[in-house]
Amino acid sequence: MATETRRDLDDLIAENDLGARSPSGLTSRLIVLICLAWPIYQLYVTSPLPFILGIGLIDDTQQRAIHLAFAMFLGFMLFPAFARSPRRYIPLADWLLALLAAACCLYIIAFYHEILGNAGGRRTTAETIVSIGGLLLLAELTRRTLGIALVIVAGMFSAYVFLGPQLPDLIAHRGHSLNRYIDHMWLTTEGVFGLPLGVSNSFIFLYVLFGALLDKAGAGNYFIKLSFSMLGHLRGGPAKAAVVSSGLTGLISGSAIANVVTTGTFTIPLMKRIGFSGEKAAAIEVSSSINGQIMPPVMGAAAFLMTEFVGISYFEVVLHAFVPAIISYVGLFYIVHLEAVKANMPVLDKLRESTLLQSIGRFLFGFGLVAVVAGAVYLVASGLAVIAGPAATPLAAVLLAALYVMLLKTAASQPPLETDDPEAALTTIPELRPTLLAGLHYILPIGVLVWCLMILRFSPGLAVTWAIGALAVILITQRPLMAWLRAEPSPQVHSELRAGGADLLAGMVSGSRNMIGVALAMAAAGIIVGVVSLTGLGLLMTEIIGAISGGSLMIMLLFTALMCIILGMGLPTTANYIVVASVMAGPLMTMAAQNGLIIPLFAVHLFVFYFGLISGTTPPVAVDSFAGAAVARSDPLRTSIMAFFYSLRTSVLPFIFVFNPELLLIGVNSVSHALLIIASSTVAMCLFGAATMGFFLIRSYRWESAALLLIAFTLVRPGFWLDQIDPPFTEVDPATVFDVARATPDGGRLRMTFEGENFSGDPIERVINVPLGAAEGRSGPERLEGETGMTLRLDQRSVVVEDIRFDSPAQKWGIDFGWKVIGLQKSNSRMDKEWFFVPAYLAMLLIMGLQWRRRLT
Repeated sequence: MATETRRDLDDLIAENDLGARSPSGLTSRLIVLICLAWPIYQLYVTSPLPFILGIGLIDDTQQRAIHLAFAMFLGFMLFPAFARSPRRYIPLADWLLALLAAACCLYIIAFYHEILGNAGGRRTTAETIVSIGGLLLLAELTRRTLGIALVIVAGMFSAYVFLGPQLPDLIAHRGHSLNRYIDHMWLTTEGVFGLPLGVSNSFIFLYVLFGALLDKAGAGNYFIKLSFSMLGHLRGGPAKAAVVSSGLTGLISGSAIANVVTTGTFTIPLMKRIGFSGEKAAAIEVSSSINGQIMPPVMGAAAFLMTEFVGISYFEVVLHAFVPAIISYVGLFYIVHLEAVKANMPVLDKLRESTLLQSIGRFLFGFGLVAVVAGAVYLVASGLAVIAGPAATPLAAVLLAALYVMLLKTAASQPPLETDDPEAALTTIPELRPTLLAGLHYILPIGVLVWCLMILRFSPGLAVTWAIGALAVILITQRPLMAWLRAEPSPQVHSELRAGGADLLAGMVSGSRNMIGVALAMAAAGIIVGVVSLTGLGLLMTEIIGAISGGSLMIMLLFTALMCIILGMGLPTTANYIVVASVMAGPLMTMAAQNGLIIPLFAVHLFVFYFGLISGTTPPVAVDSFAGAAVARSDPLRTSIMAFFYSLRTSVLPFIFVFNPELLLIGVNSVSHALLIIASSTVAMCLFGAATMGFFLIRSYRWESAALLLIAFTLVRPGFWLDQIDPPFTEVDPATVFDVARATPDGGRLRMTFEGENFSGDPIERVINVPLGAAEGRSGPERLEGETGMTLRLDQRSVVVEDIRFDSPAQKWGIDFGWKVIGLQKSNSRMDKEWFFVPAYLAMLLIMGLQWRRRLT
């Protein structure tokens, strides 16, 4: 039975990520060769070799065409058309479709100059046929690899291009011809070959390859075992280990469903064995795996898209996204703990018992040791850069190799990390120390990646190239070196060397197969991006959100969240983010600004990204939940509902950092301030979980749960209460706007109310929080124009907008020429909002005291 279940789960991963077809013979060898050629090509074009050798110097558009040609050819070869299509051989029709799909992509390279020459004009018959054929083949392949959901979404957006004049006025546009559509979607960099596919070509492929190689090396199994050795002995230990192991796997995985099945195969049966129902066990694993998609550095590949959409560095994306991801995992960990305590679940035995004082001492020692090692590595690397100069890199490589051998020697002295049978009885939890030491060398390539990204500030592509190089060395050498260190016979060392090379090749093939769906998702999502840019849908969505919300900021956010969940249903992580960001991020930011709330652009993109991911647990197309239900053999609908309930704490986070961007470390100026924000947000997340579970130290009264919700709200939004007792702004005469702007301190804001008319002649009112930045001796008009792109004129006692700079913040806020300033409010000097933490923590202690007394009695 266990073997059949494992086979079914492998088929599930294959159908969703790798392609379910496994041909044999010459066809199999051809596919393997192409799967090897793809990563070799990607590594070559991202390296300096084309510039050094003068071979393969092509621009980004041509690189994207080759990238998609690989994906489409392999997609038709590996993904069957229907459930009953053959798996062991490739039908002639799929051979023809694969060749046609690759030809439609490579046509752009073969006739590159002719395509450029015809840009903006009437396309030739050949260009029209190739473009229509390429789009239809892409749609069919998207259906095979990603399901019908993305095809329907792309089809609806494409229909919108042609049906614009026939639609209601609110969403109507002038419409476009077929020639304009295919030109935009296939023959330019605005549609299929646009920014999403460019990011896939430049960064994402290499990170997917890195994750596949790391998993092939054995890191995935190591993370799972390490999580169990750390947490398995706690109450509800397997569930807590599932949370941590899914988070660690999420560091290197771009697929939630693969995360669910990989870690869930081991954790879900154990959770059921200690008392969790099948639905709860599967829901915990699903929620943990989806959280892996918000965990830097990969974030389901969305991190690299954010750098392009938001226009900030990859370092900043990781920095801002890290805290909410950790807090979300802490919240889920705490919910699991409450579930285990409520049910009084049994505790598994450790091989070696220890007192509480000894456990705390070992934890502090381990934490201190990690800090000391990290500091020593930083000092050594920094010293090398100063002392060795140009020789620092080769010297660092030698030191890294020595560290690798030392860690392997340590691992060789420990029992090997075998893959356990999840159906076997688990009555004891192994020791942490031998488990930890048996796989520390897997941390080295991750360390190289993080070092290159966060310390050396290399580009994401260059950083992961170095990490892949280190990982390739580990894959080839770890087996023979381990055999040699364990004094195994010489022939065994030779066979292990061959096995290491085979692991490297298998990892490259796996990386290519993993990447097929990602690349096709990027290409198909590029159609949505192209429609938005072609039709101006973003501006129309602004009007729609404004009409529905009626100016209410909370209704606007809730509607945006609902639209993100609907748009993201059934889509993989990367396509999900592209769709919701393209359609909803711009309108949300514009509407927020028009209602007096300035939201950082990154916070807006993270908001829509989080709610897009929650769609993975939302019926009726909760693919991730259905995969978890398959592992747990539980009811799929009940599992998805339970997973959605567990994901509620993730849905709270976006609202927190929209109203309080400090959670993203935006506007935080000191370490102490950052620690206070992180600690308070973490406590708030745990209190929110306790309130929704109805259980804190013991089962809570209703008023206690309500109080916990109020305390959690205060800890994440203390400014709300401050605004009630001390308003942030004071009303002043609009005619004094220049004097008020000149006197406003650095970083201050003005709240300005504008009145004007739209293109239809309807009266409109906008409330804008205008940031003024640094004063630097500038006059009031200079500060206003410099920060907003808006020139104001004082006309007797009224203030009129005289000029608006193109693409300026004022234009994005919807301000137009001739509008008047009818209201002006200046910032007040107020107490720090963090003082409201004091009564919140006192109220929390009071509830804890009351519950502790009831617990004792």
